[in-house]
Amino acid sequence: MLEISDLEWAVTIGVIIALLAFDLVLGWLRPHRVGFKEATAWSVFYILVAIAFGLVFATIHGWDFGTQYFTGYIVEKSLSVDNLFVFVVIMTTFAVPEEHQHKVLTFGIVLALIMRAIFIAVGATLLNLFSFMFLVFGLLLLWTAVQLYRHKDEDPDIEDNMVVKGARRLFPVTEEYDGGKLFTRDNGRRVATPMFIVLVSIGGIDLLFALDSIPAVFGVTQEAFIVFTANAFALLGLRALFFLVKGLLDRLVYLSTGLAVILGFIGVKLVLHWAHVDINPAVPEIPTMASLVVILGILAVVTVASLIKTRNDPSMTAHAGSLRARKERSEQRD
Repeated sequence: MLEISDLEWAVTIGVIIALLAFDLVLGWLRPHRVGFKEATAWSVFYILVAIAFGLVFATIHGWDFGTQYFTGYIVEKSLSVDNLFVFVVIMTTFAVPEEHQHKVLTFGIVLALIMRAIFIAVGATLLNLFSFMFLVFGLLLLWTAVQLYRHKDEDPDIEDNMVVKGARRLFPVTEEYDGGKLFTRDNGRRVATPMFIVLVSIGGIDLLFALDSIPAVFGVTQEAFIVFTANAFALLGLRALFFLVKGLLDRLVYLSTGLAVILGFIGVKLVLHWAHVDINPAVPEIPTMASLVVILGILAVVTVASLIKTRNDPSMTAHAGSLRARKERSEQRD
């Protein structure tokens, strides 16, 4: 059982909040177009921070827990890349000016971290109280994997999102941006700008991803501290990673397929763990190290296969994948 002192929790959360605050202030006070060199520097920095934390954590608490952290981090990082796909769809759909994309991404990361912290607390409590929740989480991941695979060649319909529809019903929305403002004046009345709808869209997507990613990482470890830190450090580098790889994202044509396989694998792992605990100890479990090797192998195959495919067929374009079929709003086109 992992024992984390109050001091360790406080220091870890303090470091994460400090990094988030710096990122938020930088994006809010100095909106600008993030270039390749800047994005590379920040991406390397956040990856090194995550690795450094993992090494210190493993040294203090043992490499069994350290392996769980690195496996969870890789799972969350790979799911975060799919999150980036959806962010690209949102940015494109609403034509967000480049100088404000930094601000939108930072908002999305902060909100995602808050939502995931809540789901981690709830998930850890449920798993401690009811062992059958491992079965519930496993079946949820298997369902998600099947749906993602079925709609791997689609993008989510942002305008069909319930949260976005609700926001449009509550507030009149202008067609033009007013800098980075969420609300502005139009003919004397207070109206929302497209930036407000963008942030609402990001919030709705963050909620959906939290529902998927938390059960996934609980399939790797049941330690709340590891789940939280794996999520936090994976999300911290998301802003810089967006600007670094948004040109490459279109080439990862098999990413959704790979993520579907990973989610399905972790779903099976959770179901086996439930059966081992509640049905029969003879039911085999999948070791964490084996999970790490399988997940890294899937990501490597997906990346290489995607790059080969797009080199041979440059017309191929990747999609974020969706959990449901995209509605054809033909009546709107008419």
